[in-house]
Amino acid sequence: MTQTLIAAAGLTLMTTANSAADNAPSAHAAAIIATASPLVSGIDMQNVDTTVRPQDDFYTYVNGTWLKKTEIPADKSSWGSFYELRENSLNQLRAIVDAATQNKAVITGSNEQKIADMYASFMDEATLDKLGATPLNHQFALIDALQNKQQIAGMIAQLSRIGVKVPYDIGIHQDAKDSTKVIVDLGQSGLGLPDRDYYLKDDDVKLKDTRIKYLAHIEKMLALAGDKDAPESASSILALETALAKVQWTKVQNRDPVKTYNKVELGALATLAPHNDWKSYLLESGLKDKISYVIVSQPSYIEGFDKVIEATSMAAWKAYFKWHVLSRFSSSLSKPYVDANFAFYGSVLRGVPQNEPRWKRGVKMVEDTVGEGLGELYVAQYFPPENKARMEKLVANLIAAYRESIHTLDWMGPATKVQAEKKLSTLMTKIGYPKKWRDYSKLTIKKDDLIGNIIRANVFEYQRNISKLGKPVDRDEWGMTPQTVNAYYNPELNEVVFPAAILQPPFFNAQADDAANYGGIGAVIGHEISHGFDDQGSQYDEVGNLRDWWTKDDHEKFAVKTKALVAQYGAYSPVPGYKLNGELTLGENIADNSGLTIAYKAYQLSLAGKTAPVIDGMTGNQRFYLGWAQVWRGKVRDAQAIVYVKIDPHSPPQFRGNGTLANQPGFYAAFNVKPGDKMYLAPDQRVIMW
Repeated sequence: MTQTLIAAAGLTLMTTANSAADNAPSAHAAAIIATASPLVSGIDMQNVDTTVRPQDDFYTYVNGTWLKKTEIPADKSSWGSFYELRENSLNQLRAIVDAATQNKAVITGSNEQKIADMYASFMDEATLDKLGATPLNHQFALIDALQNKQQIAGMIAQLSRIGVKVPYDIGIHQDAKDSTKVIVDLGQSGLGLPDRDYYLKDDDVKLKDTRIKYLAHIEKMLALAGDKDAPESASSILALETALAKVQWTKVQNRDPVKTYNKVELGALATLAPHNDWKSYLLESGLKDKISYVIVSQPSYIEGFDKVIEATSMAAWKAYFKWHVLSRFSSSLSKPYVDANFAFYGSVLRGVPQNEPRWKRGVKMVEDTVGEGLGELYVAQYFPPENKARMEKLVANLIAAYRESIHTLDWMGPATKVQAEKKLSTLMTKIGYPKKWRDYSKLTIKKDDLIGNIIRANVFEYQRNISKLGKPVDRDEWGMTPQTVNAYYNPELNEVVFPAAILQPPFFNAQADDAANYGGIGAVIGHEISHGFDDQGSQYDEVGNLRDWWTKDDHEKFAVKTKALVAQYGAYSPVPGYKLNGELTLGENIADNSGLTIAYKAYQLSLAGKTAPVIDGMTGNQRFYLGWAQVWRGKVRDAQAIVYVKIDPHSPPQFRGNGTLANQPGFYAAFNVKPGDKMYLAPDQRVIMW
C-alpha cells in the first residue's frame, strides 16, 4: 500500500561558552583529541582528523580518521552512524528472537510464538531449497486464468492485498482536508526500478546500463521459474514498465500536497480510466460500500495508465504480473532465486558485493511481519524509563526555542505568527514507544510456511488499514516500530515521533554532557518539528488540515530563502556527473538548517545563563557542532549514491554535515571561521530560516 506522511591547530582556545571567539582547540587541545577517552563529552575524539582545518571542511575534520580507516561492510551499500546503530539493534533483536525460539513454554498464538515461528520458517533453508518457486504456484495459476482486460483491475486488487507491486496502489490515512476522517489515497506505482529516470534517461550511461541489466535479470528469473519464452516476456515487461514510467509524475511533482489532492467520487473514476474495471477493483480490494470517494494523487497518470491497458496485450500483462509476484517473494525462495535477486537489486543497483548473513535477513523478516510485537520486547529490555524522561526535557527546550524564535522571524508576518504559535502549541510528541501495542491475534504464523506467512502478514496489515475506514482517527498509532533507527514528522497528525532505537550514541548519550546531545538528537528533534513549517508542512494547519495559513507576503519571503537553498545544495555532487536535486531535497535541507539553529538556541536555554564546562579541550558550543557533524558520518557506494540522487529527499551525509553549518552564525563564532576559509559564506549568502 502506498503511504503518505508520511539524516584546528593554531587557533586560540577560549573557555567562555558564549564568546564570539568560541574557537577551535589549540595545538595542545589537538593532542588531547588524539588521546582522550570518547566518553564524557559525547564526542568520539578518535575519529577527529586534526590535519584538516575545521574552517575548511568541518565534516572531514570531525570524521576524517573514521573515513580513512573505515570500509563499507561487504553486505552494505552504505555505512555510518545510522547503520552502526541499526547493526547494534539487529544484534539485540536477534537475542530476543533466539530467546523466543528456545522458549519451550511459549504460548500458542502469543507474539513470542509468532516471532519464533516466523524466524524458523525463514531459517529453514533446506526446506526452501526443495520447494523452489512452487509456493507461488497458486498466484501464478490465478494470473494464468485471466481471460480478458476487464479482469486486470481485479488482479491488481488481489496482488496489492498480498504486497505485490502493481500499476496503482492505495494508502489509508487522514483526509488532508478533513482531519477527522480516514480516507483512501490512490497513487502511481508498478515499476521494478527505483525511479522513472531509469527507464527514460538514454543520455545517462549508468542508468541505461542498469536498465539493460534489469532486462537480463527479468529474463533470468522468469527462466528459473519455467517460462520457456523468457526473452520475449522480459522484453514485454520492460516495455510495459517504460510506458508506465512515461506517464508517472516526478518525485518533485509528488512533493506538492495541493496538486496531489484530487477528490474523485467513485462513479467518476471511470472518466479517468474507462478501460479499468473499477467495480471489480473496489469489490476485490474490500473497499466497496466503505467509501464514496478517493483522493487520486496523480490524475494524469491514471489517465495514462488507461491508455497502457489498451495498448498492452494480455500476454504482456500476465508476464508483468507474474514477474512482480516472483520479484516480490524471490528473496524468500530457494537459493537460485535469492542469489539472482541479490545479484541485481543488491550488486547491480546498489553496488553491494555480498548478501547479508541469513540471520540478519531473518530478523528483518520478523520485523516486517510482527514488528511491534518484537518492539514491545525490545523496549522492555533496552529502553530505560530515565532515557525517555531526559528526552522529554530536551524536547521541551526545543519547543521553547521554537516559540521564542517565531517572534523574531523576518519572513513571517504577525498574523501568520499567531497561527504558527497555535500549531506549535498543539504539536504532539511521541518518544520511545506507543501507548498501546498492536494486536496480532488475528495473524496466523506457521513454522513451516514462509511464503504463506509473508502473504498472511501482508493481508493482515492490509485489512488492519482497511478496517480504519469509517472510524475515528487513531492519534496514538505509530508509523514506525520502536526498534527503527529514524524519526519522522506527520503533518496530518501534527506530530513528531522518535523511536527508542535512535535514542542512543552518537545521537543521544545518557552519560554525556548536554552539548553533544543537543547537537545530535536535539538537532534531529528540531529537524522533525521544523517540517511543520517547511514548504510542505506549512500547508497543513494545527489539526492536520491542508489549509494555507500563510499570507502571500510570507510565501514570497520564504520562497527567496528556499530558492537560495535549492541553489546551494543543487551545486553539490556526491558522484561525478550527478548533482543533487535541490528541489527534491528542499524540505529535508530546510529541516536540517532549521533544526540545527533551534537546537543551538535550545542548548543555550538549557544552560540557564551558566557557562558550559570545557571537556576534551572543547567549549560547549564547539562540542555542540561536533555532535552535529559526527551524527552524519557515513560512506555510500557510488551505485547507491546514484539511487539516492534519484529518489531520496535527504542530502548525502557530507552535505548534511557541511552544507548546514555554512549557514549557522553560531558555527562561525565557535570556530572563528573567516573570509578565505572554505567553509565561509558571506553573511548575505547564508540562508537563515529560524
